[in-house]
Amino acid sequence: MRKPIIAVLIAGAFLSSSAGATDLLQIYKDALLNDAQFGSARASLAAGQEKPIQGRALILPTIAITGSDVRARNEISPDGFPGNINYTGNTNAYSLSLSQPLFRWANWQQYQQGKLALVVSEAQFALSQQDLITRVAQAYFDVLAAQDTLTTLQAQKVAISEQLASAKRNFEVGTSTITDTHEAQARYDLTVAQEFAGVSDLQIKRAALQQIIGKEAGDLALLKPGIKLSSPQPERIDDWVSSAEKQNYNVIASQVNLEIAQRDIQRNRAGHYPTLDLVASSGRNSTGGVPAAVGTNSVAKTNSIGVQWSIPIFSGFGVDSRVRESIALEDKARNDLEFARRTSAQGARQSYFGVNSGLAQVKALEAAEVSSQSALDSNKLGYQVGVRINIDVLNAQQQLYTTQRDLAKARYDTIMNGLRLKSAAGTLKEEDLAEVNALLQH
Repeated sequence: MRKPIIAVLIAGAFLSSSAGATDLLQIYKDALLNDAQFGSARASLAAGQEKPIQGRALILPTIAITGSDVRARNEISPDGFPGNINYTGNTNAYSLSLSQPLFRWANWQQYQQGKLALVVSEAQFALSQQDLITRVAQAYFDVLAAQDTLTTLQAQKVAISEQLASAKRNFEVGTSTITDTHEAQARYDLTVAQEFAGVSDLQIKRAALQQIIGKEAGDLALLKPGIKLSSPQPERIDDWVSSAEKQNYNVIASQVNLEIAQRDIQRNRAGHYPTLDLVASSGRNSTGGVPAAVGTNSVAKTNSIGVQWSIPIFSGFGVDSRVRESIALEDKARNDLEFARRTSAQGARQSYFGVNSGLAQVKALEAAEVSSQSALDSNKLGYQVGVRINIDVLNAQQQLYTTQRDLAKARYDTIMNGLRLKSAAGTLKEEDLAEVNALLQH
């Protein structure tokens, strides 16, 4: 018995795309360089790395040098001296000053906040990396699913066209009715319409992938036929949920944001605290060009060192208002943390159930594929001997093609749920994507 048409077409698709096909890891590497969303996250990390430096500057000494050079033209009329005296005077001055904070509680808290802000930036960047992995994989498998759908429709169209031709021949010789021909023609026309929709959907999915990598993806490597997908490790859902509540990068960022908010309360309360600075200065002031009749040239040098303190007394209730504001923001940060924990835990549960459900669905569809193939072969044989009609063969073909499409889609969804599960648990890395890439034909 000849091979089913769908198997021939899919095998041909495998062979045509095996040479020079781009795999998942290559797409990911292109996305690392070209994805605008990830580029934005990389820039945000670079900006966040400056926060500790800016905070440290608030507790380090400040050194400044100031100076002036003034040239003035003067005219005076001394008593008992006929006429006026015109002269030009020069004044030069410079001062070198140093200020070292000794006690500024607000500056210290801001320095600590700067270090914590870097931790938040790093957590958000790691979250963006995981998001890029899942976005790339989803876009990749969306393209493969659209290709599978289109290939199935094209194979179905070929098979229906054969049944249509057979129905027409049988009608001409009087062995079948015109109803068989009309049924086959209706199925054929519907499949053609679905094929146009499939082509459009494939173009849309390819455009979505191109948006991530910034260029045409070309032919993509396909999944190996008959692959076996593994169940989540560890097997207990509680382990995944616990990891999500503690290690998810969104949870980590929320935890650090809560600490930043708590330190912001201390920073604003410092508006009531005294400040103490060590100050030192060295200066020189010289005056020249003054005639002896009215004065003498002079040079003055000054050096000083000491402490400078300030005690705030009243600031229009602004400090109290900022403290109340920061307390409210701390409460917001605490609720954001709880929301992040619950969201991460729920994401882990959904992905865990999705993987296990997908594995069961794949197993069931694999069995259904075998049964559908047997049913199609039986209906074809029955049609040839006259115990089955044309519509029976068309229905059997439709069932087989739908099963094969659903099986491929179930595998893609199971793989994606596995990646999302690791992402929710905070453990998703490029190595996990490499494991998925190993399931592709190279």
